[in-house]
Amino acid sequence: MLDEMVHRGPDAAGEKVFKSVPGMFGHRRLSIMDPEGGNQPINNENLSMSIIANGEIYNFPELHRSLAESHTFKTKSDTETVLHLFEDLGPNLVDKLKGMYAFAIADGRNLFVARDPVGIKPLYYAEGDDGFYFASELKPLAKLPGKVQEFPPGTYYHSGTGFNTFYSVPEVATSREPVDVLTRKLRTTLEKVVDSHLMSDVPLGVFLSGGLDSSITTALSRKIIGRPIHSFSVGIEGCPDLESARMLSRYLDTIHHEYLITVDEVMAKLPEIIYYLESFDQDLVRSAIPTYFTARLAKEHVKVVLSGEGADELFAGYGYYKDYNGNDRVLQSELRRSVSTLHNINLQRVDRLTMAHSIEARVPFLDKEAIEVGLSIPAEYKLRGNPPIEKWILRRAVEDLLPDQITWRKKEQFDEGSGIIDFIEQSIAEKFSLKDARKHREKHPEIRFRSHEECYYHKLFSEVFERPDVIMDNMGRWAERPDYQ
Repeated sequence: MLDEMVHRGPDAAGEKVFKSVPGMFGHRRLSIMDPEGGNQPINNENLSMSIIANGEIYNFPELHRSLAESHTFKTKSDTETVLHLFEDLGPNLVDKLKGMYAFAIADGRNLFVARDPVGIKPLYYAEGDDGFYFASELKPLAKLPGKVQEFPPGTYYHSGTGFNTFYSVPEVATSREPVDVLTRKLRTTLEKVVDSHLMSDVPLGVFLSGGLDSSITTALSRKIIGRPIHSFSVGIEGCPDLESARMLSRYLDTIHHEYLITVDEVMAKLPEIIYYLESFDQDLVRSAIPTYFTARLAKEHVKVVLSGEGADELFAGYGYYKDYNGNDRVLQSELRRSVSTLHNINLQRVDRLTMAHSIEARVPFLDKEAIEVGLSIPAEYKLRGNPPIEKWILRRAVEDLLPDQITWRKKEQFDEGSGIIDFIEQSIAEKFSLKDARKHREKHPEIRFRSHEECYYHKLFSEVFERPDVIMDNMGRWAERPDYQ
């Protein structure tokens, strides 16, 4: 299982066998905090309890201070802080954590496993007569007998009590505060969460597509750090994203890196992209292509990147949200649902394609505080004007940080702005004929393919996995966004 996930943690590997019951922890480490001393599993002081974890706890410095009087720390890792907090609070520790995480704690008798509130970090499990297995990706579990399932976001598992939900995206009452007050509150919140997400003991950068969301994370990061930071962009020569990213890099004074994608390289890398993505969903694969190449580029310079995921779902950034314009209650409900299902869509794409290149992506817009503030803003301030401008209040909140051509740039999907969508359908048609597609559809009548393109992705998907059925059962596709149907 560890060999299947070397890409998620190439810096170190660790194992622990529990002798009191048949059981074992295995961990692959990508060293971010305390690179020298934070290898896992990490034990408590008397070696009675161990933890393995993936992710970052952004409030760990203050948690560390609160625990320092009663515990002896062996590392400067946020993971050890989680372990000692569990010793003191048990399952209630999840109420104290701010971050993205999937972790497991065991003492040889009991097992405790938890996943962060919205599923930024992935986790899957298989439960059978012979035990409870879990991993950060589907690939290691696909080789085991038994049904594999996604570990739900905002949930913990205790071997004594089973599964318990501790968080779901809240139905926040919309605020009646004036729009200027809400705009300032949003700006203050964004500054706070971006600041917390800049915590790192290794080099850090930002994905800069040239769109609004990545531009905001870049501008706020640059302002908070106070010096040039690395920014990364990819696309086809002459595409809108590259031009916008270049302009913004000059405006913000970032250390900018870009990579020009070619048709032949995309087609050659598709099997690898689908393998790491663990999906053949057409929209996910399309957006995974530029993410793959951006992450590969970033790997040459940094270990951590900030990304703008989540802003579209909080502030009505997609075109289909305009169908609800004028019906604030329905739009707010749809935005909440969108955020709740991100773990099966964009968060899966960002995690898998960055981890494919052994870098960590962070998503400040999906901090719990940012989610709750975002959902409290009335829908009329998210879609405003005639025709309605998407993410209106978010644009207002950052007007002073960005040039107007970025702040008020028309929304484009990542695959559209990078130029990918313009050529991929034609390339696939040349490689995979209508006759080939018809035969493939006949072999798989159980799948409702949306296009010739998606049929081709499934062909590659079937070739790169030994048990594609296990992967497909956990894709969560088709039901997650109305415009996917």
